[in-house]
Amino acid sequence: MGRIFETRKATMFKRWDRMAKQFARIGKDIAIAVKAAGPLPENNPSLRRVIQNARALNMPMDKVQSAIKKASGQGATAYEQIIYEGYAPHGVAMLVDTATDNPTRTVASVRSKFIHGGGNLGSSGSVAFAFKHMGVFRLLPEDIDAESLELELIDFGLEEMGEGTGEKDEPQLLIRCAFPDFGQLQRAIEDRKITPISAELEYIALNPMTLPEDQATEVLELVDTLEQDDDVQKVFHNLV
Repeated sequence: MGRIFETRKATMFKRWDRMAKQFARIGKDIAIAVKAAGPLPENNPSLRRVIQNARALNMPMDKVQSAIKKASGQGATAYEQIIYEGYAPHGVAMLVDTATDNPTRTVASVRSKFIHGGGNLGSSGSVAFAFKHMGVFRLLPEDIDAESLELELIDFGLEEMGEGTGEKDEPQLLIRCAFPDFGQLQRAIEDRKITPISAELEYIALNPMTLPEDQATEVLELVDTLEQDDDVQKVFHNLV
């Protein structure tokens, strides 16, 4: 059928693989949120946040409801959230956020990927000091008076507000707060009838570093390898 068909097919399979990984991550987030505070979004801020993130990824709502129902039933998989710390090649600090029902399997897999990627898995606390645990909200800027909203949210823990872009380069408004203020800032945003595009807890590098392109490529290859692991939710690093 020709080279163009093969190129399109490869692109489609890559996109489907990425969507499958993202949906699996959302499913684990739902299971963790439901276990922590129940299956009703109106009573569970964490579940509301995960549902918002699912919408941002265009995850069908029937899949979301199915995941909530599955997580509410007897015998639901109990996931444990574990952060692994290590160094990628060239001294790049890295945090690996995982959700697993088998920590022994997960740590062995993560360690193996670090070794084969030219890095090494560290002990708890070895690189965490290089990051700040923060909540990041992404909003559509339309119909929002950013200056007024910023002044209103300062009392609820807002640390910074700025402009950003999404995956399709659409403009977004980024709101960041320290981890302990995440819940109250989420409620403050919702009280203003604003629905975030997404709301996630992330680790922000305190001192980002730059590398030559060839060295940066080695680091990003390790990131990609780690994120392909079924137990890995997200990888954070201090590489610009």
